[in-house]
Amino acid sequence: MDMNLPDVLAEVEAAFARYEHALVTNDVAVLDELFWADPRTVRYGVAEVLHGIEAIRAFRGARPAQGLARTLERTVITSFGRDFATASTLFTRESAPGKLGRQQQSWARLPPGWRIVAAHVSVIPAP
Repeated sequence: MDMNLPDVLAEVEAAFARYEHALVTNDVAVLDELFWADPRTVRYGVAEVLHGIEAIRAFRGARPAQGLARTLERTVITSFGRDFATASTLFTRESAPGKLGRQQQSWARLPPGWRIVAAHVSVIPAP
């Protein structure tokens, strides 16, 4: 299997950057677009367990729009073949001193483009 093909990696990095920008600016339309619109999509968050795109959309529509700025660290994006990739990153927020966020996403190339098919977000005390 070809890993980290330069063109594929660039596509996933661009999709990840677009997602990050939408996240910190609370662009719910783009966040919804970048998740696979399917009942099999999963997002486990800091305080939520979301199964299916409708649950994810409801969460996005109801979450507060303040305090979303964050700093990413140690982002690792790896592509596997031409149609699957993972993105993992650590993040910190000024609004949450002493906390370290962890985010992982599984991305798949689907007919409309790169989409998140599974995600996990958690926060732990900073080491």
